[in-house]
Amino acid sequence: MVKASRDERMMRLALRLARRGYGATLPNPMVGAVLVKSGKIIGRGWHHRPGEPHAEIEALRDAERKGHSPAGATLYVTLEPCCTHGRTPPCTDAIVAARIKKVIVGATDPNPAHHGKAFRLLQRKGIAVVTGVLAEEAERLNEAFDHWIVHGTPFVTVKAAMTLDGKIATASGESKWITGERARQYGMKLRAGVDAILVGINTVLADDPQLTVRGVKIRNPSPGGRPTEIRRKSETRNQKRRIVLDSGARIPLSAKVVSDEFRELTSVVVGKSAPKRRVAALAKRVNVLIAPERNGRIDLKWLMAKLGQEKVASLLVEGGGEANASFLLGGLAHRVAFFYAPKILGGRDARKAVAGEGVKRVADMIRLSEVEWQHLGPDLLLSARVG
Repeated sequence: MVKASRDERMMRLALRLARRGYGATLPNPMVGAVLVKSGKIIGRGWHHRPGEPHAEIEALRDAERKGHSPAGATLYVTLEPCCTHGRTPPCTDAIVAARIKKVIVGATDPNPAHHGKAFRLLQRKGIAVVTGVLAEEAERLNEAFDHWIVHGTPFVTVKAAMTLDGKIATASGESKWITGERARQYGMKLRAGVDAILVGINTVLADDPQLTVRGVKIRNPSPGGRPTEIRRKSETRNQKRRIVLDSGARIPLSAKVVSDEFRELTSVVVGKSAPKRRVAALAKRVNVLIAPERNGRIDLKWLMAKLGQEKVASLLVEGGGEANASFLLGGLAHRVAFFYAPKILGGRDARKAVAGEGVKRVADMIRLSEVEWQHLGPDLLLSARVG
């Protein structure tokens, strides 16, 4: 086995720090940073949430709190430092002011307007720059952010929990519980990591889901903080936007996503032909988006552009079968998370994880790449890229 270099070890630590921001930084990227001087770590940091200091600044402040001067140190950071004013000043200014000697970076900024710009700026100031250390891992960490920055639309993951024969519910709609507790906990973790969760109206009518994040561990936003369970106050802060596809405005006003304490986070997407009286009643409780339609269905390409403009960088589609099919067969999905229980439901009328009309030829099947399998108790999770 080949021993990892010091640069790789430090970058791996920076990646672990970056993951502490999981679910809290979007639509900003997760970023971690480590300061090393004379072979010792003198500072660590990660980006906690939008509007707060970036990872590089946190690492510099951590070093200063511990009585270390960053002058002459090497900075390891998972993503190219920012070099423009946003919610916070440019990190490149702070790096230069701190007299950092060398900057080692994992991934390059995907934004074409900024790509490589920080590297050139730092080099002009006499700071050595090394790029591409554990680049693949660093890029995977922020694949949703990268996609949104480049394309302006959400990175879409389709999630489904099903039997081995691909069924998510009986013909009558009964579905609780197909998978076990560990699989359901992992599903909550997926929710915690996205900006928004989407379902179709049939799922709301059948299950009346709340689509909230429950029981997920979050990090104490301070260096070295231990995971703590979400308490009531932070639970409200960590809830995600909820989106329901409902072209005919059929959703009951008593549905949980329309009537619960988080209803201000709900958007119901209706068609232009939806009954105006129903739309007006919904608009008194939740956000209503009136979308163009194609063949009687919501125009999802229009919706993706709209959500991208509203800074929804990542979207978790939780079905049911028709919504899943619309995203997968419509070429709008980028990743799948399919949970398989060791059970067989059968039945020609049982509800499928991916419904719709399907493809006409075997050659047109949707192909998956970067396939990973994971055991979650008795269940299996398939994670893969689409295409």
